[in-house]
Amino acid sequence: MPPNSPAPGSLQTEGITSSLAPSLYYTWRNYRCAYELYSPGTSTAESGVPLVLVHPIGVGLSRVFWHRFCQQWCQMGLNNLIYNPDLLGCGESEMPRIAYTPADWAEQLHYFLQAIVKKPAILLVQGAELAVALAFGQQHTESNCLQGLVLAGPPAWNLMTEATPSWQQKLTWNLLDSPVGNAFYRYARRREFLRSFSERQLFADASDVDSEWLDTLEQGAVNPASRYAVFSFLAGFWRQDYKEAIATTSVPTLVLVGDNASSISRTGRTETPEQRLAEYLKHLPQGQGRQIPGRNVLPYESTAEFVAVVAEFVKQFKS
Repeated sequence: MPPNSPAPGSLQTEGITSSLAPSLYYTWRNYRCAYELYSPGTSTAESGVPLVLVHPIGVGLSRVFWHRFCQQWCQMGLNNLIYNPDLLGCGESEMPRIAYTPADWAEQLHYFLQAIVKKPAILLVQGAELAVALAFGQQHTESNCLQGLVLAGPPAWNLMTEATPSWQQKLTWNLLDSPVGNAFYRYARRREFLRSFSERQLFADASDVDSEWLDTLEQGAVNPASRYAVFSFLAGFWRQDYKEAIATTSVPTLVLVGDNASSISRTGRTETPEQRLAEYLKHLPQGQGRQIPGRNVLPYESTAEFVAVVAEFVKQFKS
């Protein structure tokens, strides 16, 4: 089977099954990387513009984060192909011991779009992985790989426009990439910590921090090598000044902010959801935005509302 052909186990718009698409693989920089392909059951020519999902980085997080979205999208009878990759260091992709930067993951996505998707797509990015999409735009200004962007719960505006000094990033990385960091990761992947952190920082309603969510994080963090991607995030390698990159984004961009959106940064606590959305729309050349119910993980906690708004945005694009 060609690597980008619809998989036999893909969800269908007719006679939907509960099983998710099987894992597919490709090689990038000699690393084995994984992804899923969801097919609506129509021909590729009739499937509309493809969607490529970019999962968040965190303890136990991987492409599984998007499973609710994929199920809801297919159940609505929407005909877009959905590509759901694991970033290097996460999920079923290899997990080398390196300090990952947005530029690294942007290069992986560029290869994935060219070698696997093979047609211009809409990129959906969760949270701080906006930095990856912006790095992609900076590295490939002439690329025609993207038709549009969807930003799900982007970070507080100041987090995307105030760089962390490189010396501080390296110092934090060195501290984490040590026995101290290893002990922290073992603590952070405990179910009690995952529940507490999710209730305090991610979900608007604590009751939505369910067993499905916690089981996914626990299972995703079993491999201790998954800590390197998390440490890279915590070290702040993604913390740069992206104001110019945002202002030069050349594709239509949908910004979705939760009506209870918050920030994990102390400096972002005073920003209201309305202010966050307004800042992004003020600087994006082709920005449009909405507030929907939820806090910081909208594709998971407010799946139906998220899918409905994204589907309306996608209608404007031709395959």
